[in-house]
Amino acid sequence: MEDVISLRGMPRWYVTLFFSDALERFGFYGLQAILVLYASAPESLGGLGLPTMDAASLFGAWIGFMFVLSLAGGWVGDRVLGNRRALMVGCLVSAAGYLCLTVSSGWAAAVGLVLLAVGGAVFKPNHQTMINRMFGGSAARETGISLMYVATQVSALLAPLVVGYLGERVSWALAFAVAATVMVLTGVQLGLTSGQFGGVGDRPVHPLTPAQRRSATRRTGFAAAVAVALIVLGLNGFLGARTTIMLVGILTVLTPIVCYVLLYRNAALGDGDRRRLRAYLVVCLAAALFWMVIAHAASLLNLFARDHVDRQVFGMVIPASWLQAATPVFILALAPVIAFVLPAVSGRHHVAVQLATGLLLVGSGFLVMSVAAELAGSGAKISPLWLVVVYLTHASGEVIVAAVTISAAAEILPPGFMGRTLGMLWLFAGLGGGLGSGVVRLADVVPEPVYYLGLGSVAALCGLVLFAGRGALTRGLTVVPEMKVDHR
Repeated sequence: MEDVISLRGMPRWYVTLFFSDALERFGFYGLQAILVLYASAPESLGGLGLPTMDAASLFGAWIGFMFVLSLAGGWVGDRVLGNRRALMVGCLVSAAGYLCLTVSSGWAAAVGLVLLAVGGAVFKPNHQTMINRMFGGSAARETGISLMYVATQVSALLAPLVVGYLGERVSWALAFAVAATVMVLTGVQLGLTSGQFGGVGDRPVHPLTPAQRRSATRRTGFAAAVAVALIVLGLNGFLGARTTIMLVGILTVLTPIVCYVLLYRNAALGDGDRRRLRAYLVVCLAAALFWMVIAHAASLLNLFARDHVDRQVFGMVIPASWLQAATPVFILALAPVIAFVLPAVSGRHHVAVQLATGLLLVGSGFLVMSVAAELAGSGAKISPLWLVVVYLTHASGEVIVAAVTISAAAEILPPGFMGRTLGMLWLFAGLGGGLGSGVVRLADVVPEPVYYLGLGSVAALCGLVLFAGRGALTRGLTVVPEMKVDHR
Protein backbone atom coordinates (compact mmCIF):
# COMPACT_ATOMS: atom_id res chain seq x y z
CA MET A 1 0.00 0.00 0.00
CA GLU A 2 1.19 3.53 -0.68
CA ASP A 3 2.62 5.58 2.13
CA VAL A 4 0.89 8.44 3.86
CA ILE A 5 3.35 11.32 4.04
CA SER A 6 0.95 14.22 4.61
CA LEU A 7 -2.74 15.03 4.76
CA ARG A 8 -2.62 16.08 1.12
CA GLY A 9 -0.87 12.88 0.06
CA MET A 10 -3.24 10.44 1.74
CA PRO A 11 -4.50 7.53 -0.41
CA ARG A 12 -8.22 7.43 -1.11
CA TRP A 13 -8.90 4.42 1.09
CA TYR A 14 -7.29 6.23 4.01
CA VAL A 15 -9.50 9.28 3.47
CA THR A 16 -12.54 7.00 3.62
CA LEU A 17 -11.45 5.30 6.85
CA PHE A 18 -10.35 8.65 8.30
CA PHE A 19 -13.76 10.27 7.87
CA SER A 20 -15.74 7.15 8.74
CA ASP A 21 -13.96 6.98 12.09
CA ALA A 22 -14.43 10.70 12.73
CA LEU A 23 -18.16 10.49 11.92
CA GLU A 24 -18.73 7.35 14.01
CA ARG A 25 -16.97 8.98 16.96
CA PHE A 26 -19.17 12.05 16.51
CA GLY A 27 -22.17 9.94 17.48
CA PHE A 28 -20.32 8.29 20.36
CA TYR A 29 -19.16 11.56 21.91
CA GLY A 30 -22.55 13.13 21.31
CA LEU A 31 -24.16 10.31 23.28
CA GLN A 32 -21.54 10.68 26.00
CA ALA A 33 -22.35 14.38 26.28
CA ILE A 34 -26.12 14.03 26.72
CA LEU A 35 -27.01 10.51 27.86
CA VAL A 36 -27.11 11.27 31.58
CA LEU A 37 -28.93 14.56 30.96
CA TYR A 38 -31.50 12.85 28.73
CA ALA A 39 -31.98 9.95 31.14
CA SER A 40 -32.53 12.24 34.14
CA ALA A 41 -34.74 14.78 32.31
CA PRO A 42 -38.47 14.61 33.21
CA GLU A 43 -40.70 12.65 30.86
CA SER A 44 -42.71 15.84 30.30
CA LEU A 45 -39.59 17.32 28.67
CA GLY A 46 -38.91 14.27 26.50
CA GLY A 47 -36.46 12.55 28.86
CA LEU A 48 -36.63 9.18 30.57
CA GLY A 49 -37.35 10.55 34.05
CA LEU A 50 -34.87 8.22 35.77
CA PRO A 51 -33.75 8.96 39.33
CA THR A 52 -30.47 10.88 39.36
CA MET A 53 -28.27 8.00 40.51
CA ASP A 54 -29.80 5.57 38.01
CA ALA A 55 -29.08 8.09 35.26
CA ALA A 56 -25.54 8.65 36.59
CA SER A 57 -24.76 4.92 36.58
CA LEU A 58 -26.23 4.37 33.11
CA PHE A 59 -23.27 5.61 31.06
CA GLY A 60 -20.71 3.51 32.94
CA ALA A 61 -22.82 0.38 32.52
CA TRP A 62 -23.38 1.11 28.83
CA ILE A 63 -19.75 1.75 27.92
CA GLY A 64 -18.66 -1.28 29.94
CA PHE A 65 -21.18 -3.39 28.03
CA MET A 66 -19.83 -2.11 24.70
CA PHE A 67 -16.26 -2.98 25.66
CA VAL A 68 -17.34 -6.47 26.71
CA LEU A 69 -18.93 -6.97 23.29
CA SER A 70 -15.87 -5.67 21.40
CA LEU A 71 -14.12 -9.05 21.38
CA ALA A 72 -17.19 -10.61 19.80
CA GLY A 73 -17.38 -7.69 17.35
CA GLY A 74 -13.83 -8.29 16.18
CA TRP A 75 -14.56 -12.01 15.87
CA VAL A 76 -17.59 -11.32 13.68
CA GLY A 77 -15.46 -9.29 11.30
CA ASP A 78 -12.62 -11.83 11.19
CA ARG A 79 -14.69 -14.99 10.96
CA VAL A 80 -18.16 -14.15 9.60
CA LEU A 81 -18.65 -10.87 7.71
CA GLY A 82 -15.24 -9.58 6.70
CA ASN A 83 -13.84 -6.46 8.32
CA ARG A 84 -15.08 -3.88 5.79
CA ARG A 85 -18.60 -5.32 5.71
CA ALA A 86 -18.58 -5.39 9.51
CA LEU A 87 -17.94 -1.63 9.44
CA MET A 88 -21.09 -1.09 7.40
CA VAL A 89 -23.13 -3.36 9.68
CA GLY A 90 -21.83 -1.50 12.72
CA CYS A 91 -22.90 1.83 11.19
CA LEU A 92 -26.41 0.64 10.37
CA VAL A 93 -26.96 -1.05 13.75
CA SER A 94 -25.81 2.14 15.51
CA ALA A 95 -28.13 4.23 13.33
CA ALA A 96 -31.02 1.99 14.38
CA GLY A 97 -29.98 2.48 18.01
CA TYR A 98 -30.03 6.27 17.73
CA LEU A 99 -33.43 6.11 16.05
CA CYS A 100 -34.78 4.04 18.95
CA LEU A 101 -33.59 6.77 21.31
CA THR A 102 -35.74 9.31 19.44
CA VAL A 103 -38.76 7.50 20.90
CA SER A 104 -39.46 8.80 24.40
CA SER A 105 -39.94 5.41 26.03
CA GLY A 106 -37.93 3.49 28.58
CA TRP A 107 -37.82 0.25 26.66
CA ALA A 108 -37.21 1.93 23.32
CA ALA A 109 -34.22 3.59 25.00
CA ALA A 110 -33.06 0.26 26.43
CA VAL A 111 -33.22 -1.40 23.01
CA GLY A 112 -31.50 1.62 21.47
CA LEU A 113 -28.61 1.50 23.93
CA VAL A 114 -28.15 -2.23 23.34
CA LEU A 115 -28.06 -1.63 19.57
CA LEU A 116 -25.56 1.19 20.05
CA ALA A 117 -23.33 -1.05 22.16
CA VAL A 118 -23.47 -3.77 19.50
CA GLY A 119 -22.87 -1.29 16.68
CA GLY A 120 -19.89 0.31 18.41
CA ALA A 121 -18.46 -3.09 19.37
CA VAL A 122 -18.62 -4.23 15.75
CA PHE A 123 -17.35 -0.98 14.21
CA LYS A 124 -14.35 -0.02 16.35
CA PRO A 125 -12.23 -3.23 16.38
CA ASN A 126 -12.88 -3.85 12.69
CA HIS A 127 -11.94 -0.28 11.83
CA GLN A 128 -8.61 -0.75 13.61
CA THR A 129 -8.15 -4.05 11.77
CA MET A 130 -8.82 -2.43 8.39
CA ILE A 131 -6.23 0.26 9.12
CA ASN A 132 -3.61 -2.36 9.96
CA ARG A 133 -4.47 -4.56 6.98
CA MET A 134 -4.44 -1.72 4.45
CA PHE A 135 -1.15 -0.30 5.70
CA GLY A 136 0.47 -3.71 6.03
CA GLY A 137 4.08 -3.16 7.06
CA SER A 138 4.16 0.41 5.75
CA ALA A 139 6.23 2.88 7.74
CA ALA A 140 3.35 5.34 7.29
CA ARG A 141 1.06 3.35 9.58
CA GLU A 142 2.09 5.17 12.75
CA THR A 143 1.56 8.55 11.05
CA GLY A 144 -1.86 7.46 9.78
CA ILE A 145 -2.99 6.26 13.20
CA SER A 146 -1.78 9.52 14.78
CA LEU A 147 -3.79 11.55 12.28
CA MET A 148 -6.89 9.53 13.14
CA TYR A 149 -6.35 10.22 16.83
CA VAL A 150 -6.47 13.92 15.99
CA ALA A 151 -9.70 13.38 14.03
CA THR A 152 -11.19 11.58 17.04
CA GLN A 153 -10.46 14.55 19.28
CA VAL A 154 -11.99 16.95 16.76
CA SER A 155 -15.17 14.84 16.85
CA ALA A 156 -15.01 14.82 20.66
CA LEU A 157 -14.84 18.62 20.51
CA LEU A 158 -17.66 19.19 17.98
CA ALA A 159 -20.13 16.53 19.18
CA PRO A 160 -20.94 18.10 22.58
CA LEU A 161 -21.35 21.50 20.93
CA VAL A 162 -23.78 20.27 18.26
CA VAL A 163 -25.57 17.31 19.86
CA GLY A 164 -25.48 18.91 23.30
CA TYR A 165 -27.07 22.12 22.08
CA LEU A 166 -29.80 20.30 20.12
CA GLY A 167 -30.60 17.98 23.01
CA GLU A 168 -30.64 20.54 25.82
CA ARG A 169 -32.12 23.48 23.93
CA VAL A 170 -34.25 22.04 21.11
CA SER A 171 -35.19 18.37 21.41
CA TRP A 172 -33.57 15.17 22.64
CA ALA A 173 -35.19 13.36 19.74
CA LEU A 174 -33.65 15.77 17.22
CA ALA A 175 -30.19 15.32 18.77
CA PHE A 176 -30.42 11.54 18.40
CA ALA A 177 -31.90 11.85 14.91
CA VAL A 178 -28.87 13.90 13.81
CA ALA A 179 -26.55 11.21 15.20
CA ALA A 180 -28.56 8.54 13.34
CA THR A 181 -28.29 10.51 10.09
CA VAL A 182 -24.53 10.81 10.49
CA MET A 183 -24.25 7.04 11.01
CA VAL A 184 -26.37 6.28 7.94
CA LEU A 185 -24.20 8.59 5.84
CA THR A 186 -21.10 6.87 7.20
CA GLY A 187 -22.43 3.48 6.14
CA VAL A 188 -23.37 4.82 2.69
CA GLN A 189 -19.87 6.29 2.30
CA LEU A 190 -18.29 2.91 3.11
CA GLY A 191 -20.60 1.19 0.62
CA LEU A 192 -19.94 3.62 -2.24
CA THR A 193 -16.17 3.51 -1.76
CA SER A 194 -15.79 -0.26 -1.49
CA GLY A 195 -13.66 -0.38 -4.64
CA GLN A 196 -10.92 1.64 -2.94
CA PHE A 197 -10.01 -1.30 -0.69
CA GLY A 198 -9.14 -3.78 -3.43
CA GLY A 199 -11.28 -6.50 -1.92
CA VAL A 200 -9.65 -6.26 1.53
CA GLY A 201 -12.28 -6.88 4.19
CA ASP A 202 -14.93 -8.18 1.79
CA ARG A 203 -14.56 -11.71 3.11
CA PRO A 204 -13.60 -13.10 6.53
CA VAL A 205 -9.90 -13.70 7.02
CA HIS A 206 -10.51 -17.06 8.71
CA PRO A 207 -13.98 -18.27 7.65
CA LEU A 208 -15.87 -20.57 9.96
CA THR A 209 -15.90 -24.26 9.20
CA PRO A 210 -19.36 -25.87 8.92
CA ALA A 211 -19.03 -27.26 12.46
CA GLN A 212 -17.98 -23.85 13.82
CA ARG A 213 -20.85 -22.20 11.95
CA ARG A 214 -23.36 -24.57 13.56
CA SER A 215 -21.86 -23.90 16.99
CA ALA A 216 -21.98 -20.14 16.42
CA THR A 217 -25.60 -20.38 15.27
CA ARG A 218 -26.56 -22.24 18.45
CA ARG A 219 -24.82 -19.67 20.64
CA THR A 220 -26.40 -16.79 18.75
CA GLY A 221 -29.81 -18.40 19.13
CA PHE A 222 -29.25 -18.78 22.86
CA ALA A 223 -28.19 -15.13 23.19
CA ALA A 224 -31.25 -14.04 21.19
CA ALA A 225 -33.52 -16.11 23.44
CA VAL A 226 -32.02 -14.51 26.54
CA ALA A 227 -32.49 -11.05 25.02
CA VAL A 228 -36.14 -11.77 24.19
CA ALA A 229 -36.73 -13.10 27.71
CA LEU A 230 -35.23 -9.93 29.22
CA ILE A 231 -37.41 -7.75 26.99
CA VAL A 232 -40.53 -9.69 28.01
CA LEU A 233 -39.59 -9.33 31.68
CA GLY A 234 -39.05 -5.62 31.20
CA LEU A 235 -42.32 -5.04 29.38
CA ASN A 236 -44.15 -6.82 32.18
CA GLY A 237 -42.54 -4.71 34.88
CA PHE A 238 -40.23 -7.37 36.31
CA LEU A 239 -36.98 -5.79 35.16
CA GLY A 240 -36.53 -2.10 35.90
CA ALA A 241 -33.74 0.26 34.92
CA ARG A 242 -31.85 -0.18 38.20
CA THR A 243 -31.87 -3.99 37.98
CA THR A 244 -30.82 -3.94 34.33
CA ILE A 245 -27.90 -1.59 35.04
CA MET A 246 -26.85 -3.80 37.94
CA LEU A 247 -26.91 -6.97 35.78
CA VAL A 248 -24.85 -5.28 33.07
CA GLY A 249 -22.40 -4.04 35.70
CA ILE A 250 -21.95 -7.58 37.02
CA LEU A 251 -21.35 -8.84 33.46
CA THR A 252 -18.66 -6.24 32.82
CA VAL A 253 -16.90 -7.20 36.07
CA LEU A 254 -17.00 -10.98 35.54
CA THR A 255 -16.03 -11.07 31.85
CA PRO A 256 -12.48 -9.66 32.13
CA ILE A 257 -11.76 -11.92 35.11
CA VAL A 258 -12.84 -15.02 33.18
CA CYS A 259 -10.92 -13.98 30.05
CA TYR A 260 -7.76 -13.29 32.03
CA VAL A 261 -7.89 -16.70 33.72
CA LEU A 262 -8.46 -18.46 30.37
CA LEU A 263 -5.54 -16.59 28.79
CA TYR A 264 -3.29 -17.27 31.77
CA ARG A 265 -4.02 -21.01 31.57
CA ASN A 266 -3.34 -21.21 27.83
CA ALA A 267 -1.09 -24.22 27.29
CA ALA A 268 1.01 -22.37 24.70
CA LEU A 269 2.34 -19.93 27.31
CA GLY A 270 5.57 -20.56 29.19
CA ASP A 271 6.57 -19.62 32.72
CA GLY A 272 8.09 -16.31 31.55
CA ASP A 273 4.92 -15.43 29.66
CA ARG A 274 2.79 -16.06 32.73
CA ARG A 275 5.15 -14.00 34.90
CA ARG A 276 4.76 -11.04 32.54
CA LEU A 277 1.01 -11.62 32.36
CA ARG A 278 0.79 -11.46 36.16
CA ALA A 279 2.65 -8.15 36.09
CA TYR A 280 0.44 -6.88 33.28
CA LEU A 281 -2.60 -7.58 35.44
CA VAL A 282 -1.38 -4.71 37.64
CA VAL A 283 -1.35 -2.49 34.54
CA CYS A 284 -4.87 -3.60 33.60
CA LEU A 285 -6.25 -2.97 37.08
CA ALA A 286 -4.62 0.47 37.21
CA ALA A 287 -6.14 1.24 33.80
CA ALA A 288 -9.56 0.06 35.03
CA LEU A 289 -9.35 2.44 38.00
CA PHE A 290 -8.24 5.27 35.73
CA TRP A 291 -11.10 4.80 33.24
CA MET A 292 -13.58 4.44 36.08
CA VAL A 293 -12.64 7.94 37.26
CA ILE A 294 -12.63 9.34 33.71
CA ALA A 295 -16.15 7.97 33.05
CA HIS A 296 -17.49 10.38 35.68
CA ALA A 297 -17.18 13.17 33.10
CA ALA A 298 -20.23 11.77 31.34
CA SER A 299 -22.17 11.12 34.53
CA LEU A 300 -21.74 12.94 37.84
CA LEU A 301 -19.61 15.78 36.48
CA ASN A 302 -22.15 16.41 33.73
CA LEU A 303 -24.96 16.60 36.28
CA PHE A 304 -22.79 18.84 38.47
CA ALA A 305 -22.30 21.20 35.51
CA ARG A 306 -26.06 21.30 34.98
CA ASP A 307 -27.00 21.95 38.60
CA HIS A 308 -24.14 23.81 40.30
CA VAL A 309 -22.05 25.69 37.71
CA ASP A 310 -22.61 29.29 36.65
CA ARG A 311 -22.77 28.72 32.88
CA GLN A 312 -23.52 32.29 31.87
CA VAL A 313 -20.89 33.39 29.34
CA PHE A 314 -21.13 36.75 27.55
CA GLY A 315 -24.78 37.02 28.51
CA MET A 316 -25.71 33.52 27.29
CA VAL A 317 -26.26 30.43 29.44
CA ILE A 318 -24.30 27.69 27.69
CA PRO A 319 -25.52 24.04 27.74
CA ALA A 320 -24.02 21.88 30.47
CA SER A 321 -22.76 19.39 27.87
CA TRP A 322 -20.54 22.04 26.29
CA LEU A 323 -18.10 21.86 29.19
CA GLN A 324 -17.12 18.36 28.04
CA ALA A 325 -15.53 19.94 24.98
CA ALA A 326 -12.73 21.13 27.28
CA THR A 327 -11.15 17.65 27.43
CA PRO A 328 -10.48 17.23 23.69
CA VAL A 329 -9.21 20.81 23.47
CA PHE A 330 -6.64 20.03 26.17
CA ILE A 331 -5.75 16.68 24.56
CA LEU A 332 -5.09 18.33 21.19
CA ALA A 333 -2.95 20.99 22.85
CA LEU A 334 -1.05 18.79 25.30
CA ALA A 335 -0.52 15.51 23.42
CA PRO A 336 2.55 16.68 21.45
CA VAL A 337 4.13 18.20 24.56
CA ILE A 338 3.50 15.14 26.74
CA ALA A 339 4.71 12.79 24.00
CA PHE A 340 7.99 14.73 23.86
CA VAL A 341 8.58 15.30 27.56
CA LEU A 342 7.32 12.17 29.34
CA PRO A 343 9.62 9.53 27.79
CA ALA A 344 12.62 11.65 28.74
CA VAL A 345 11.62 11.82 32.41
CA SER A 346 10.18 8.30 32.81
CA GLY A 347 13.41 6.36 32.33
CA ARG A 348 13.47 2.60 32.15
CA HIS A 349 10.53 2.31 34.57
CA HIS A 350 8.33 4.14 32.05
CA VAL A 351 5.26 1.88 32.37
CA ALA A 352 4.97 2.22 36.14
CA VAL A 353 5.95 5.91 36.17
CA GLN A 354 3.48 6.88 33.45
CA LEU A 355 0.63 4.87 34.98
CA ALA A 356 1.39 6.42 38.36
CA THR A 357 1.41 9.87 36.79
CA GLY A 358 -1.96 9.29 35.15
CA LEU A 359 -3.55 8.12 38.40
CA LEU A 360 -2.03 10.99 40.36
CA LEU A 361 -3.42 13.45 37.82
CA VAL A 362 -7.01 12.16 37.90
CA GLY A 363 -6.79 11.70 41.65
CA SER A 364 -5.72 15.31 42.12
CA GLY A 365 -8.53 16.38 39.78
CA PHE A 366 -11.08 14.73 42.06
CA LEU A 367 -9.50 16.36 45.10
CA VAL A 368 -10.12 19.68 43.35
CA MET A 369 -13.64 18.47 42.61
CA SER A 370 -14.16 17.81 46.32
CA VAL A 371 -13.45 21.47 47.06
CA ALA A 372 -15.78 22.54 44.23
CA ALA A 373 -18.58 20.35 45.59
CA GLU A 374 -18.08 21.80 49.06
CA LEU A 375 -18.37 25.35 47.69
CA ALA A 376 -21.48 24.39 45.74
CA GLY A 377 -23.05 22.87 48.84
CA SER A 378 -24.17 26.30 50.00
CA GLY A 379 -26.44 26.57 46.97
CA ALA A 380 -24.36 29.18 45.16
CA LYS A 381 -23.34 28.62 41.54
CA ILE A 382 -19.59 28.19 41.16
CA SER A 383 -17.22 29.16 38.35
CA PRO A 384 -16.90 26.72 35.41
CA LEU A 385 -13.13 27.01 35.84
CA TRP A 386 -13.36 24.42 38.62
CA LEU A 387 -14.58 21.82 36.13
CA VAL A 388 -12.15 23.04 33.49
CA VAL A 389 -9.26 22.30 35.86
CA VAL A 390 -10.65 18.81 36.50
CA TYR A 391 -10.97 18.16 32.76
CA LEU A 392 -7.38 19.36 32.32
CA THR A 393 -6.17 16.64 34.69
CA HIS A 394 -8.36 14.09 32.86
CA ALA A 395 -6.98 15.08 29.46
CA SER A 396 -3.36 14.96 30.63
CA GLY A 397 -3.88 11.58 32.26
CA GLU A 398 -5.71 10.15 29.23
CA VAL A 399 -2.87 11.02 26.85
CA ILE A 400 -0.42 9.26 29.17
CA VAL A 401 -2.38 6.16 30.21
CA ALA A 402 -3.89 5.30 26.81
CA ALA A 403 -0.47 5.30 25.16
CA VAL A 404 1.47 3.39 27.81
CA THR A 405 -1.07 0.60 28.36
CA ILE A 406 -1.37 -0.16 24.64
CA SER A 407 2.39 0.05 24.15
CA ALA A 408 3.04 -2.32 27.05
CA ALA A 409 0.56 -4.87 25.65
CA ALA A 410 2.77 -5.40 22.59
CA GLU A 411 5.63 -6.88 24.63
CA ILE A 412 3.87 -9.07 27.18
CA LEU A 413 3.17 -12.25 25.23
CA PRO A 414 4.36 -13.78 21.94
CA PRO A 415 3.19 -12.01 18.73
CA GLY A 416 0.38 -14.50 18.13
CA PHE A 417 -1.26 -13.38 21.39
CA MET A 418 -1.16 -9.62 20.77
CA GLY A 419 -4.80 -9.39 19.68
CA ARG A 420 -5.95 -11.27 22.77
CA THR A 421 -3.76 -9.13 25.03
CA LEU A 422 -5.23 -5.91 23.58
CA GLY A 423 -8.71 -7.40 23.80
CA MET A 424 -8.16 -8.13 27.47
CA LEU A 425 -7.07 -4.51 27.95
CA TRP A 426 -10.39 -3.38 26.40
CA LEU A 427 -12.24 -5.66 28.80
CA PHE A 428 -10.50 -4.11 31.80
CA ALA A 429 -11.43 -0.67 30.46
CA GLY A 430 -14.99 -2.01 30.45
CA LEU A 431 -14.43 -3.22 34.00
CA GLY A 432 -13.78 0.40 34.91
CA GLY A 433 -17.14 1.38 33.45
CA GLY A 434 -18.93 -1.50 35.16
CA LEU A 435 -17.40 -0.72 38.54
CA GLY A 436 -18.14 2.96 38.02
CA SER A 437 -21.83 2.25 37.45
CA GLY A 438 -21.95 0.81 40.97
CA VAL A 439 -19.48 3.10 42.72
CA VAL A 440 -21.24 6.23 41.50
CA ARG A 441 -24.26 5.28 43.61
CA LEU A 442 -22.21 6.04 46.72
CA ALA A 443 -22.70 9.71 45.88
CA ASP A 444 -26.31 9.21 46.92
CA VAL A 445 -25.22 7.84 50.30
CA VAL A 446 -22.30 10.05 51.32
CA PRO A 447 -21.96 13.83 50.88
CA GLU A 448 -20.71 14.71 47.40
CA PRO A 449 -17.49 16.39 48.64
CA VAL A 450 -16.66 13.24 50.62
CA TYR A 451 -17.35 11.07 47.56
CA TYR A 452 -14.90 12.99 45.38
CA LEU A 453 -12.37 13.18 48.20
CA GLY A 454 -12.54 9.42 48.74
CA LEU A 455 -12.29 8.41 45.09
CA GLY A 456 -9.58 10.96 44.38
CA SER A 457 -7.58 9.75 47.38
CA VAL A 458 -7.84 6.12 46.26
CA ALA A 459 -6.63 7.00 42.74
CA ALA A 460 -3.75 9.13 44.06
CA LEU A 461 -2.75 6.49 46.64
CA CYS A 462 -2.69 3.78 43.95
CA GLY A 463 -0.52 6.09 41.86
CA LEU A 464 1.94 6.48 44.74
CA VAL A 465 2.02 2.71 45.30
CA LEU A 466 2.76 2.15 41.61
CA PHE A 467 5.56 4.69 41.72
CA ALA A 468 7.05 3.12 44.85
CA GLY A 469 6.91 -0.34 43.24
CA ARG A 470 8.14 0.78 39.83
CA GLY A 471 11.21 -1.45 39.97
CA ALA A 472 9.22 -4.58 40.76
CA LEU A 473 6.71 -3.88 37.99
CA THR A 474 9.48 -3.26 35.45
CA ARG A 475 11.17 -6.55 36.38
CA GLY A 476 7.85 -8.36 36.10
CA LEU A 477 7.16 -6.99 32.62
CA THR A 478 10.69 -7.50 31.26
CA VAL A 479 11.39 -10.29 28.81
CA VAL A 480 14.29 -12.30 30.25
CA PRO A 481 16.30 -14.16 27.57
CA GLU A 482 16.33 -17.89 28.12
CA MET A 483 19.63 -19.44 29.20
CA LYS A 484 21.31 -21.37 26.42
CA VAL A 485 22.94 -24.61 27.43
CA ASP A 486 26.18 -25.59 25.68
CA HIS A 487 25.93 -29.35 24.94
CA ARG A 488 29.38 -29.65 23.38
